[in-house]
Amino acid sequence: MATVTFRDETATGKPLSEWEVTGLPERMTVRELIRLRVREEVARHNARPTNRFNGLVRPDDAETDLNGYRLPEPRPIDWQRQAEIAERAFLTNGFFILTADRQVEALDEPVDLTTDSNLVFIKLFALAGG
Repeated sequence: MATVTFRDETATGKPLSEWEVTGLPERMTVRELIRLRVREEVARHNARPTNRFNGLVRPDDAETDLNGYRLPEPRPIDWQRQAEIAERAFLTNGFFILTADRQVEALDEPVDLTTDSNLVFIKLFALAGG
């Protein structure tokens, strides 16, 4: 069984957050890792719903806020819907993932978690003014 560290960083390399998930198979696809990450962060939110969500991608009807997303009211979030949004964001370069100092490029790309156990997620934001 493997342990993976999910880490969020800015495009300049500034760390934002980090957490581990243990008990994983030795190999997973990028798609499976994204879905796992989203399921974990949504489970944390849903354990104590608030009007703020700190996750990889913006939930439906939320507004982007400093260091997260603001929901109109506290509510649980559907992790499967969030996973779909995250997969689309990955495919459209809304964020990218580094593992073992290389960028993964395809959802079905396998990742060996025994050697590539640190996943860095870098969110890209549109610049103001276009």
